[in-house]
Amino acid sequence: MAEFSRSWWGEKFIEALEKITGAGRLSRGRSYARGNKVKSFEIKDSTVTAKVRGSVNPYFGVYKEPLYTTQIEFEPISKAKWAAVVALIASKASLISRLLLNEIPENIEDSFATLGLRLLPHSKDDFHTDCSCPDWSNPCKHIAGVHYLIAAELDNDPFLLFELRGLSREDLKAELAKSPLGQALSAELTLQQQPPESVKTYYTRPVTHREKADSLRDFWQGTKRLPQTIEASESSGVSAILIKKQGDFPPFWNRDSSFIEVMEEFYERVKTKNKDLS
Repeated sequence: MAEFSRSWWGEKFIEALEKITGAGRLSRGRSYARGNKVKSFEIKDSTVTAKVRGSVNPYFGVYKEPLYTTQIEFEPISKAKWAAVVALIASKASLISRLLLNEIPENIEDSFATLGLRLLPHSKDDFHTDCSCPDWSNPCKHIAGVHYLIAAELDNDPFLLFELRGLSREDLKAELAKSPLGQALSAELTLQQQPPESVKTYYTRPVTHREKADSLRDFWQGTKRLPQTIEASESSGVSAILIKKQGDFPPFWNRDSSFIEVMEEFYERVKTKNKDLS
């Protein structure tokens, strides 16, 4: 079952295999993956090779624990098709930015599907398996166990699936960095990764600026005379605009009544009381 893996990418890998081989058959190897039955496990390019401990079975004349060689070879995507995939990914900022940050976007398969390709295994033609055990069923429990270990490796490094399909992490990032978006993002990432510069203090040192006036008269009265008249400001067209800007219930107003209504009543009283003043 997909619950064996911790990450969503490892789960997607197991789910894809379950659709191809059947969940029941694949689950036979879960105990092998968890029970330290795999003595060695190596991934090189598109091939996974493992040494898996077998079972003692006197009924079949097996009195000593056997050691089987299990191999899973993934079908690599051709260089021409990889070039098309990389070009499509490099044109989408949401994808290239996450890949350059060592993250796998959840919708990465959509870009492959647009070109009629698959990153995850989709059929039995996407990988070939072989085991030296006498079980003719495919996958046998030894192969199934290695499948689960690959899913566990994808938990740690989801870019491993790119490598299994023929493109290493380094080559992927190098090709993405050649695109206009990749160049801009790479420059920004390089800038952000610069080591911090050491300073003597983290506090801003005050700087004294001394201003000298020509005379005490100029200092206190200034060199320019103030305007003799002040132009009246234009009317806003809205009465009591400063009051109304506060709203009905400003933060300082703790009453239940409207602040604007109270102020309108207040101003009306002032106007009525002082209407005879000129």
